[in-house]
Amino acid sequence: MSLTPLPAARAALAASLALGLVLSAAAQEPPKERPESRRVETVAPGVERIEIERGDFAEARGDRWTINVLVLDPERARLVLARALDEGVGTETTSSIAARNGALAAVNGGYFRTAGLYRGEPAGFMALAGRVLSEPSRRRPGLAVSNAGVRTALAVVDIAFKAEIAAAKSARREVNGVNRPRLANETIVFTPEFHGTTLTGPDGVEAVVVGSRVASVADRRGSTAIPDGGWIVSGHGDSAVWLRANLKKGTRVELTTETVLSPRLSFVPDYVLGGGPRLVRGGKPAADTDPGIYDAGFAGARHPRTAVGVCPDGRILLVTVDGRRPGKSVGMTIAELSDLLIELGAAQGVNLDGGGSTTMVVGGRVVNGPSDPTGERPVGDALLVLPR
Repeated sequence: MSLTPLPAARAALAASLALGLVLSAAAQEPPKERPESRRVETVAPGVERIEIERGDFAEARGDRWTINVLVLDPERARLVLARALDEGVGTETTSSIAARNGALAAVNGGYFRTAGLYRGEPAGFMALAGRVLSEPSRRRPGLAVSNAGVRTALAVVDIAFKAEIAAAKSARREVNGVNRPRLANETIVFTPEFHGTTLTGPDGVEAVVVGSRVASVADRRGSTAIPDGGWIVSGHGDSAVWLRANLKKGTRVELTTETVLSPRLSFVPDYVLGGGPRLVRGGKPAADTDPGIYDAGFAGARHPRTAVGVCPDGRILLVTVDGRRPGKSVGMTIAELSDLLIELGAAQGVNLDGGGSTTMVVGGRVVNGPSDPTGERPVGDALLVLPR
């Protein structure tokens, strides 16, 4: 790999033409009050990194940004979702996930639970190989990806999901969640991808299902072992009462799920990863129309950010913006991040987990500046760049 300093943005643009990255006039001619330098690194055939320093770093005060962009040729690179520790719970650094999987590069992935017994569990939708591993959260969108065929395809999608348990005598019960902590009166389904056990407490009922029939029922014991090829339905309160009444050993039981992604896709996704907000739609800022629910100050304050963009010709942009480092990078608002993706040529884009999670790994090394005082933060999952 070679990292070559370039004197001006035009030179950086010329060096990046191997992947055809087209920048807006603003990117080619940075405002005079915000000088800019760029360096371009060839990571592998079809994979480039552009490091952008924007702002006057010579001044003691003022806005400045350190931005890293991975540009992927969809015919020469794959974008793969990998879980921390290859399970539904637990955390691991992005660099460790990348190293275990032999990735050329990587960025951190979606939102996740940051503390407790279920630390690392996705805080949003996740579907992998056609199986839903986590239900949507707060009406947030996701990133659908297919590596099938000769070209990686991406799309930002809105997600609707529902699931139901059906038992004998037409008894039915709505499923409230998948592979997450069980709250009061909820029905939760646990699958083998989650962990060896449900990690639940002894305040509910859990039915083990194998081959469409209840194999056993554990009442007020908790943390039931999840069988390979089977699943568990776990209930508390009103749900536990329903389970006791309707699921006995030998009862035939069916789990039905329905996932609707919009807009309609032209490909079958290998996976869908929850994120949000949607940043770009049709080359225009889209965060103001995102129906997702976000915490106060999330959009309007400057934070470290991670985002994915897709160009009209299919090229993929993985973007990190460092933040909370006043001398090096102040971070971006959601509106600023949307503008950056559009400047880089994205027709659509979505925000992923940010803050201390924001990490980019290239060739086995962390190339951005994570904001946590302790360094790179362990995360729940990562997006890995692999060769085709």
